[in-house]
Amino acid sequence: MAHQMFVNLPVKDLDRSVTFFTALGLTFNPDFTDENATCMVIGEDAFVMLLVEPFFSRFVTKSLADTSTHTEVIVSLMVDSRQRVDELVDTALASGGSKASDTVEEQGMYSRSFQDPDGHLWEFGYMDMSAVGAEA
Repeated sequence: MAHQMFVNLPVKDLDRSVTFFTALGLTFNPDFTDENATCMVIGEDAFVMLLVEPFFSRFVTKSLADTSTHTEVIVSLMVDSRQRVDELVDTALASGGSKASDTVEEQGMYSRSFQDPDGHLWEFGYMDMSAVGAEA
């Protein structure tokens, strides 16, 4: 099985994306950063490569999704509390993101979602394992 995960996303403006995700407290690995791409650190073994669209296009044979009309993926990240979910999504919205859907609260799970400035869908969630176990 794999030891690391890299999600690759096309972006229109790399500096704008870095500014947006830095506001959420995310960091970037300078060893994998240049004018075409940057490596956003999600966790010890999880990363998101943000690649400017022309560079991203070199690695695919299909056209890029128009994120204003199509969804290509939802990147879901779990955090340690409902409060942290709210803090992160509120920061994303205040930093140029937009609301993607209504808050979800069911079976011990709490999540909120937003679109980043390029229209990619992100979700932060919290799972109360004691409530999940009680529901199961």
